Amino acid sequence: MERVFNFSAGPSALPLPVLERAQKEFVVYGDAGMSVMEMSHRSQMYLDIIQDAETLLRGLMNIPDNYKVLFIQGGASMQFAMVPLNLFKNKKADFVNTGQWSKKAIEESKKFGTVNVVASSAEQTFNHIPELDASKFDKDADFFHITSNNTIYGTRFTKLPEVGNVPLISDMSSCIMSEVVDVSKYGIIYAGAQKNIGPAGFAIVIIREDLIGHAMEGTPTMLDYKTHADNESMFNTPPTYSIYMAKLVFEWLKDMGGVSVIQKINEEKAAVLYSYLDESAMFSATVRAQDRSLMNIPFVTGNDDLDKKFVKEAEKAGFVNLKGHRSVGGMRASIYNPMPLDGVKALVTFMKKFEVENK
Repeated sequence: MERVFNFSAGPSALPLPVLERAQKEFVVYGDAGMSVMEMSHRSQMYLDIIQDAETLLRGLMNIPDNYKVLFIQGGASMQFAMVPLNLFKNKKADFVNTGQWSKKAIEESKKFGTVNVVASSAEQTFNHIPELDASKFDKDADFFHITSNNTIYGTRFTKLPEVGNVPLISDMSSCIMSEVVDVSKYGIIYAGAQKNIGPAGFAIVIIREDLIGHAMEGTPTMLDYKTHADNESMFNTPPTYSIYMAKLVFEWLKDMGGVSVIQKINEEKAAVLYSYLDESAMFSATVRAQDRSLMNIPFVTGNDDLDKKFVKEAEKAGFVNLKGHRSVGGMRASIYNPMPLDGVKALVTFMKKFEVENK
C-alpha cells in the first residue's frame, strides 16, 4: 500500500526522509551494535544524541543563551500544572481563553491560585482571537498565558500582548517551528512533541533561567523545572527514542534551510487551501480571516451528512484524518511542517471534484 496524505492533528505525519533514516538505523545505530531504544540513556552515544537534539533546536529557533531547553515527559498537558507550580508567587495569573487547551490550562492554574481571564472568544465558538484590553491585565500577575495556535479551532495569535515585566507563557504545541518567533519575548515556550517535533511521548520546554528555582513548597520533584534543568533533562530515563526521532526531524528542517524557509512553504500551503475555501460554494472556513492558523484549517459544508460523506470519500482517495475534532464537527486539515505543498494541492483538487459531483 502506498503512503497516504495524513492530515491528522496529532500524532501527525512525519517527514518521509526521517522515517526512512529511522528505518535504516532501527536495528543497529551507528557502531553501537544495538537500537537507540536499547541504549542506556547514560551511555556516551545516547548523550551525544540528546545533546545534538538540543543544539539543533537552539540553532533552528535562535534560542538565547539565558534560556534552558528541557525535554520533559507528560506532554503539554503536564505543563498546565508545571507552569503555576513553578511560577506562582503572588498566586495570580492572566489568561486568554481561545479554546479547549487554554481552558484546560486555566482549570489547572485555578487549583493553585487565582486566574484572571482577560479575554475569551468562547461565545463565538472560538472562531477568532479576542481583542485584548490592557487595562484588564493584572500587573501583579506571576505570568500571562496564551495558546499561540489553537489546534481544534484553527486560530492563531499574530500579535503578542504587551505584558510589560510579566513573563509571557505560550503553549506552542501545534505551531512550534512553523514560523519564526522571537524567543526572547517569552518567559516560557512549551510544546507537545507529536505535531511538528516528532512522535508522542514528551514536551519541549524553553524557559528563561531566572524563572527556574522558585517552585511552590510541596511541588513534586518531577514537576520542578529545576530538577530537569540541573540534570540536563536526565534526572530519570527520558523518552529516548522519541528524542532521537526529534533530532532527525530537526536535522531535516535544518537541511531544508531552517524555520524561515518552512514558514514560506507553510504560508503557501495555507493560502492554497484558504483561497479555495473562500471561493467555494460548498465548503467554507470557520475562522475569521485575520486570525487563521497556518497549521490547522477547519472547514464545513453546513450539512452534517455531506460532511460525513466527504470524510468517507476522502479517506478512500488517500486523504486521511480529515474529520473535525469531536467537540466541533465538520472537517479539519492539519498541515504541519512535514505536509508537502503537493499534498494540499491534491486535497483541493479532490474537494473541487467532490463539490461538482455533489451539487
